[in-house]
Amino acid sequence: MSTQSTRLKDEGTKLQVVSAGAIAGLVSRFVVAPLDVVKIRLQLQPHSLSDPLAPLRTAPAHHGAVATLRHILRHEGLAGLWKGNVPAELLYVCYAAIQFTTYRTTTLFLQTTLQTRLPDPAESFVAGAASGALATSLTYPLDLLRTRFAAQGRRRIYTSLRGAVRDIQRDEGWRGFFRGVGPALGQIVPFMGIFFVTYEGLRARLSGLDMPWGGEDAAAGVAGSVVAKTAVFPLDLVRKRIQVQGPTRARYVYSDIPEYTGALRGIAAIARAEGLRGLYRGLTISLMKSAPASAVTVWTYERSLKLLMSLDASREAPL
Repeated sequence: MSTQSTRLKDEGTKLQVVSAGAIAGLVSRFVVAPLDVVKIRLQLQPHSLSDPLAPLRTAPAHHGAVATLRHILRHEGLAGLWKGNVPAELLYVCYAAIQFTTYRTTTLFLQTTLQTRLPDPAESFVAGAASGALATSLTYPLDLLRTRFAAQGRRRIYTSLRGAVRDIQRDEGWRGFFRGVGPALGQIVPFMGIFFVTYEGLRARLSGLDMPWGGEDAAAGVAGSVVAKTAVFPLDLVRKRIQVQGPTRARYVYSDIPEYTGALRGIAAIARAEGLRGLYRGLTISLMKSAPASAVTVWTYERSLKLLMSLDASREAPL
């Protein structure tokens, strides 16, 4: 690994890394919230777009992201595009803080503990997978709440975040907050590994281009996100459908979502009923969301970390 790459990954105290990660998550979520709601709605469509019974469903089958966006605006207003934003903001802030802290800690551990240094791609993969798995496990209840709020149509199931937590705990127990955690972990480990390998590799190659406004970080983040998201998207789709199962399953905007007993069986059932295209329903809008989200996250993280470091340095400088 080059000296520059090592310096970039090792710089900053733990507090600075946590703070920069939290800021990055907060900004990123606000920017992509509408795209996230549209993506979730598309993923929850349990029937083929060519289904002749689609007009008779409780919610229409939308032919793409634009039609879904128009339907939400027409029937739920502009605020509908930010449904689930409170748990999502908490999710993004906590997730980003845990992710970047764990990535930094794991990288330092690998560099200082092993007698033989791992190759750069292997080091980035291990650190990225570890950070993604831990962040996903600790923040998963917020992810489930975000999905359930975004899945609500004009008929509200949960009136508040506190009420949702109370109702889920009462009706489903604490296990209800972890519906779909299996495919989530199965998705996030390869996703974060692939993302960080691509991100670190491209950032090192682009660092000499001196792109304006830290463009090399954003470009590397976009590329890493597109490659990783496409690879694991079917697991993300089945996770969303499992998250809305339970006693309230028939009350969401799509009330006929089948019940799946496991991720692999769910993927097989979707492939049989909706074809292979059904496993990638919402992929386009997901890439439109995840690419700028990752770009904004890593760009904001790098800028925030440097700002916090400069503020601390100026505070500690002798008068």
